[in-house]
Amino acid sequence: MTLLMAENGISVSIQDPSSKTVDALMKSAKEQGIHSKLSKYENYKDLAASLGSPKVIFFSLPHGTVGDTVVEGLYKYLDRGDIIVDCSNEEWVNTQRRQGKLVAQGVYYIGCGVSGGYQAARRGPSMCPGGQEAALDIMLPLFEKMAAKAADGTLCVAKIGMGGAGHYVKMIHNGVEHGMMSCISEAWEIMNKHMGMKYDDIGKVFEKWSTEGELKNTFLVKIGAEICEKKDKSGYHVLGDVQDKVVQDIDGSEGTGIWSNMQATSLHVPAPTLSTAHCLRVVSAFRGQRKHVAETFHGSFLPSKFTFSSSSEQDAFIEDLRLAVYSTCLAAYVQGISIIDVADKQNKWCIDFGNVVQIWRAGCIIQADHISSLLAEIFHPSSTSIYKNHNLLFEPSIVAALKKGFESLKRVVAKGVQENAVVPSMSATLEWLKYMGNLELPTQFYEAELDYFGKHMYDSKEMDGKLDTDYQVPVTGKRHFEWKPA
Repeated sequence: MTLLMAENGISVSIQDPSSKTVDALMKSAKEQGIHSKLSKYENYKDLAASLGSPKVIFFSLPHGTVGDTVVEGLYKYLDRGDIIVDCSNEEWVNTQRRQGKLVAQGVYYIGCGVSGGYQAARRGPSMCPGGQEAALDIMLPLFEKMAAKAADGTLCVAKIGMGGAGHYVKMIHNGVEHGMMSCISEAWEIMNKHMGMKYDDIGKVFEKWSTEGELKNTFLVKIGAEICEKKDKSGYHVLGDVQDKVVQDIDGSEGTGIWSNMQATSLHVPAPTLSTAHCLRVVSAFRGQRKHVAETFHGSFLPSKFTFSSSSEQDAFIEDLRLAVYSTCLAAYVQGISIIDVADKQNKWCIDFGNVVQIWRAGCIIQADHISSLLAEIFHPSSTSIYKNHNLLFEPSIVAALKKGFESLKRVVAKGVQENAVVPSMSATLEWLKYMGNLELPTQFYEAELDYFGKHMYDSKEMDGKLDTDYQVPVTGKRHFEWKPA
């Protein structure tokens, strides 16, 4: 991001505990002809003295106490009106705590989620700033110089909301990302392990998906094609040497997936596409344990081949797979926005959902053109949607898209179950669709058992059924039956 700013004509002062890191950055800047915009400083005092007024300080750090330590070190050198921009994947409660601490000094603290990885950070990321309105107004022109642009020139940065809204939305972005990555990976495994397709052939399928239809310009599908086809200097596919474990949730380098699922649970928002994707990541990290379990079960879960009577039947299944992936990606978006909506109402952040959709159009990992267009229409200021900023499963356009993929999702999951394919996010999405609009859930029996042993009460279909409304806050039932006298 330092190089991106320098390339845009912005003078940047740099300080880092590792002089080696700064020297490498200065060398890179020199090679790119932009080193004249960079200045190196050894401590916070000299760094602050090099800046004009108001001072603007960016940092991107590991989440947690490291940020507190840095803010504490900078504190004495900051004046009223100065601005800290935290571009870390920080937990939103830490952001709000630091905002509360600095407000007495008159220092602004912006929690600015940045998406797209290190490549987008250099070329132009999706930026998700939240904080006090005055600070956002000051910083927006600079953010706009740095941010990614959609194909139509729309900038992928906008004011998201107050308090920790910026980091919260970025956190949920990452939860959605995990759901999308899981279903695309599940599709890859089906094609590779169960259909016997070669990496290059799967790459061609992903290429086709990313150039037309509902998955057009879906970033994770597009890079999936590149990953499948990339070879090393020896001519071997790099993918073939990648071990099947994701450790970022375990080693502490990534917290957003954990937090997004904690938020879904604590806010009572069903988000199974996100949560099952997270479970897959966690279990994948413990490869040694998986090996022992596999040995204990004597290979009971070995994958078997999918069989097709003709090439046309196989082509039809690949089309089902495409729609299943799209439906799961859309479900991840819907669940993520539901979490943001509930949190926004609870925290009074005044989140602009139109701006959320705008920043996710390019430069970020969950970029998906078709989904963005659906959401942009719903959250457009002129939209006539009466359910805006509420449950997206009430929206006709979202429902139509999910209904279109429902039968394909069923066929893919059914075949996956039959042949021991690992399809957690797709199967969880299928179940989610089935129970979200179902008025005859197995919880009728569940509720009776709760009342039997715990006197937890229930509502009567005959006497209390008319109380149900779209927005009714769930309350304890009015009835108890003495199933068995104590």
